[in-house]
Amino acid sequence: MGDNKNRQVFDLSIDVGAQQVGSKCFDDDGRLKRTGSVWTASSHIITAVIGSGVLSLAWATAQLGWVAGPTVMFLFSFVTYYTSTLLAACYRHGDPITGKRNYTYMDAVRSNLGGFKVTLCGWVQYLNLFGVAIGYTIASSVSLMAINRAGCFHTHGGANGNSKCEVNSNPYMIAFGVVQIFLSQIPDFDQLWWLSILAAVMSFTYSTIGLGLGIAKVAENGKFMGSLTGISVGTVSETEKIWRSFQALGDIAFAYSYSLILIEIQDTLKSPPSESKTMKKASLISVAVTTLFYMLCGCFGYAAFGDMAPGNLLTGFGFYEPFWLIDIANAAIVIHLVGAYQVYCQPLFAFIEKYAANRFADMEFLTKEIKISIPGCKPFNMSLFRIVWRTIFVILTTLISMLLPFFNDVVGLLGALGFWPLTVYFPVEMYISQKKIPKWSTRWLCLQILSIACLVITIAAAAGSIAGVVLDLKSYKPFSMSS
Repeated sequence: MGDNKNRQVFDLSIDVGAQQVGSKCFDDDGRLKRTGSVWTASSHIITAVIGSGVLSLAWATAQLGWVAGPTVMFLFSFVTYYTSTLLAACYRHGDPITGKRNYTYMDAVRSNLGGFKVTLCGWVQYLNLFGVAIGYTIASSVSLMAINRAGCFHTHGGANGNSKCEVNSNPYMIAFGVVQIFLSQIPDFDQLWWLSILAAVMSFTYSTIGLGLGIAKVAENGKFMGSLTGISVGTVSETEKIWRSFQALGDIAFAYSYSLILIEIQDTLKSPPSESKTMKKASLISVAVTTLFYMLCGCFGYAAFGDMAPGNLLTGFGFYEPFWLIDIANAAIVIHLVGAYQVYCQPLFAFIEKYAANRFADMEFLTKEIKISIPGCKPFNMSLFRIVWRTIFVILTTLISMLLPFFNDVVGLLGALGFWPLTVYFPVEMYISQKKIPKWSTRWLCLQILSIACLVITIAAAAGSIAGVVLDLKSYKPFSMSS
């Protein structure tokens, strides 16, 4: 009986879709007309890219120096933009205008590569998204603690060691988690546009403040700090210098990471022009803007503090005054991370809910939605399954964050683990398959060389970040106060 009922619903949806294809309200796949533009896509990308990673770039530059630091940032920006154009070309399978749509990153891998690579992609992508949620929870608590401590330092004076200014990160992580429980009930990407735009504005706000404070500090010093090769052996051991340099690569990789949600963003775009053209333009705008900000923030942060650049520019308290401006910047970080958390988690939410609905189609709990009328707005569709599972997800990420609150090391490890497979390997392999590039041709060899070079960088970055986490765990006491 259940099968017949499901079949009737399925047949009805096909009929409705067939009637509506090509209408003003529906796209060629029978779904509601997509309304995204180059600007909404750019705001989604900027929200995802200019995240907490920008704040570690001064530290990363300090490990690499004036020559390697900016060079590595530029190379990562070029690789990210180039591979994002390859990935954008894989949104439709076959013809870029009329080909079958791939709604998710995994769909694109399934269409172009298939087999075990689909499973591998799923594990890497969704574990990385899970990790990003943890990283953003940690980063938000660091900024909230910084607001508390900045006011305390202003009142009592002194430096980071002031015992009166010790705080516990756990209440801030819990508060961030509570906010995410409510926001996670937003059903899908299309309804996140307002949160993405707000988050993008906030990212520019705190990046600009960090840049301004760095410039002011350079003016106060009267010179550019730092050296051509970065922090010197002697200040740190030779082994530590190597691990830190590797970790810096991971921090920079994390700062450019957005490929894992590119297809999902592209699926919000209207056409014509083709979605791939719009996405390439949005990627160019976003990567150019973020690279400019990254260069300025990383370089001026390093110029201001030299080898002693803090791991997080706005919370390491190289800056003590004006404390109110630092508070505004940290508040902007928190607001940005609230939005970025949702932008990154939506693909994971959608995957789990789609899998559960297909696997347990007869369970009313998984498929039933209740419409809630909101005056002046569209009715809100509330799902009991969405409430339960997304709440459990947020609670789990919050608990793990409370156990591992290491900002720089976690950021570096996430950047390392996600960069090569999701930003380079799968886009390159899918593009080769999509365009039927002959094996051992010049183009094929160049793409493989790019992939192998990025794999080596990823391994080095992961090793450096793991070494950092191991060192932190030796001296860390869970749920303790930090000064």
